[in-house]
Amino acid sequence: MNIMQNNLKRQYELYASEYEAQALAVLRNGWYILGKEVTAFEEEWAAYIGAKHCVGLASGLDALWISFRLLGIGAGDEVIVSANAYVACVMGITMNGATPVFVEPDEYENIDGDKIEAAITSRTKAILAVHLFGQACDMSKVMDIARRHSLRVVEDCAQSHGNKWMGQTVGTFGDIGCFSFYPSKGCGAFGDAGAIVTNSDELDRRFRVFRNYGSEKRYYNEVVGTNSRLDELQAGLLRVKLRHLEEFNAERCRLAEKYSDKICSPHIIKPAVRPGADSTWHQYVIHSDKRDELIEYLKVSGIATLIHYPIPPHLSEAYAYLGKKPGDYPITERAANEVLSLPMYNGMTEEEQDYVIRIINGF
Repeated sequence: MNIMQNNLKRQYELYASEYEAQALAVLRNGWYILGKEVTAFEEEWAAYIGAKHCVGLASGLDALWISFRLLGIGAGDEVIVSANAYVACVMGITMNGATPVFVEPDEYENIDGDKIEAAITSRTKAILAVHLFGQACDMSKVMDIARRHSLRVVEDCAQSHGNKWMGQTVGTFGDIGCFSFYPSKGCGAFGDAGAIVTNSDELDRRFRVFRNYGSEKRYYNEVVGTNSRLDELQAGLLRVKLRHLEEFNAERCRLAEKYSDKICSPHIIKPAVRPGADSTWHQYVIHSDKRDELIEYLKVSGIATLIHYPIPPHLSEAYAYLGKKPGDYPITERAANEVLSLPMYNGMTEEEQDYVIRIINGF
């Protein structure tokens, strides 16, 4: 048996007729940029998240860097971010000339709220709360610190579509919630796509202007903006995905529950869910002290896995200029050598998951 780490075709096949009908309707409409599908998706996504506004963008990275740009954060400023976050999170900061200040993660793979305050300096302007692997950060601690130090808060919800902290949906705590709709995400598009949500009328307008060459009225440019627009086809397909997102999330929760219940190995640490949070299980990430051997063992049995992520941002070539070195963030670096994402996708069969569990338990 061959098991992919993520099988996107399975999710498509679940509602293929709906996706195809929606795509055809958009193609036949003849309007492909900033039309009724984008407007409808923005309204529906804002309602789902529980925010006042949603602005569709071209990607999750665009959501991040434009957020910091419009919050006025740039050269000389610092933004606190988890050291184990995906490199795109850091790029959203540095593309504006600001400096990332890394904080180690806690046992739930997200930024350790007890270590944030020690990282604050006179140059700190914001906290980027990354809800990694489908689990919410402790937003009570993040928001308390932000309020006491007058810091802006941006949430990266790329991997947490519909997650909650203390009953409130992530993306609605800070100034801006950023979403990626990359195909592998919970509500994934069929190409690149992204969005922000906010309760600020001013930020909503500024995002709409900035994403469209800095123009609200065609050919009248208020600012030097960019071209970052969610297109009609992706918006239409995302509307179909959104109708089934709670179902997709529930299925992933069932898969994760079974993994947690049935996997038993002295060389594997299973993921835990933070009290007060839930998880949509974007990834089921284990830790193993024999990860490389485990990867090869599973590969021989036809089981694919993936490492999220093998190189922490502070040790990547792209950020060598920050002057960080091995040992600066030992918790993050140890995790990078231990984490492994098991097969997890909508449409995974019971037979497939039972096979994965059986092979893992024989390691």
